[in-house]
Formats: sequence, C-alpha cells, structure tokens
Amino acid sequence: MTKPVVAIVGRPNVGKSTIFNRIVGERVSIVEDIPGVTRDRIYSSAEWLTHDFNIIDTGGIEIGDEPFLEQIRQQAEIAIEEADVIIFMTNGREGVTAADEQVAKILYKTKKPVVLAVNKIDNPDMREMIYDFYALGFGEPWPISGSHGLGLGDLLDECAKHFPKEDEEQYGDDVIKFSLIGRPNVGKSSLVNAFLGQDRVIVSNIAGDNT
Repeated sequence: MTKPVVAIVGRPNVGKSTIFNRIVGERVSIVEDIPGVTRDRIYSSAEWLTHDFNIIDTGGIEIGDEPFLEQIRQQAEIAIEEADVIIFMTNGREGVTAADEQVAKILYKTKKPVVLAVNKIDNPDMREMIYDFYALGFGEPWPISGSHGLGLGDLLDECAKHFPKEDEEQYGDDVIKFSLIGRPNVGKSSLVNAFLGQDRVIVSNIAGDNT
C-alpha cells in the first residue's frame, strides 16, 4: 500500500527546506537565505504519531520568463500532482505578498487539501501576524517556527486529518536508494531522469544547477 504523500510548496525563502528537515528529523535539504537553492523535488520518509508518510520538498515558485524559473515551477507542480496533502508555506514576518498570491492561484486549481502554514512565528506574541493570511482563501493559517520547531505538531495533526484511511496499515520499506556522483556537466541529471522515466531532476548546461 502506498504511503500518503505531503508536498511542501511556496515562494522562495519562506523556510520550506527548514520545515522539511524538521519533519524528517535530519538535514536532507540544503538551507540557505538564497533563492533557488532547492530546485528539484526532494523526497524523504517521515513519521508522525501513528502515521508513516512520504514528504516532498520543492523549489520556490516564481513566475517569470526565465527558463529555469519555469523548470522549478514544473517540478513543484509535479509534486502537487503526486501529493495527497499540500502544505502551502508562507512567511509571517513578511505578510502576504504578490508572490504568495501567485502560488495560491496555482493551488486553487487542485482539488487536494491545502494546509496553510505561516512560518517564522517564533513566539506567541507574533501570532497576530497570521490573520492577514486568511485572505489567501485556504482557511485557518497554522503558525509555525522552523527555527524553533514550534507548531509543527499541530500542523502535522491537520495534515494527517486528510490522509487516505489506508495509511493505518503497515507499509513495507521496499524503496531502492542509490547515489549518482561525478563532476559537473557530465550528464548525471539526464541519467537519473532516464532511469526514472520522468523529469525528476532539472537538466541544463549550467554547472552547479543541481543542489
């Protein structure tokens, strides 16, 4: 039986990778204050209470004419398609931005449950910052702090409410894991995509485009 899948999406630099690493319990995704550090879909398994599930980290969605931005957005949209539940990550300190609204327009098109997370609410006095996020149209915003780990239990409780009922069964760990290493621009990404039969990794002629 397939595990439930949770995808984390949002604009750049709202803390998606930090939350992903918190939920997974280890540093899987690179965390930097630089847009575009996460570009491909990053998968890991996670547990919460009685629930086993898979979780996907995605690159920050930006709308623009640059081909690379389009590739990142396509990777995020694949994750949205694969997910049973979507965590829409925002930044409480910056409020609702035009970029958040662009991501919201993409998520409006899906019929899947969307859980709105407002990150960087690092203490209870900051909770009033979440109320503007009701305007995005996804119901109750869930305040969390990636840096302190606050609110993640409530967020995962809400996600679990939308898991398919089959997740209560036991799942076997039959996933084959491998690493492909080499110097830049020797075709590693193309080979991974060929193995998987899908565009899992962005391919370009730019050295260092996979992080």
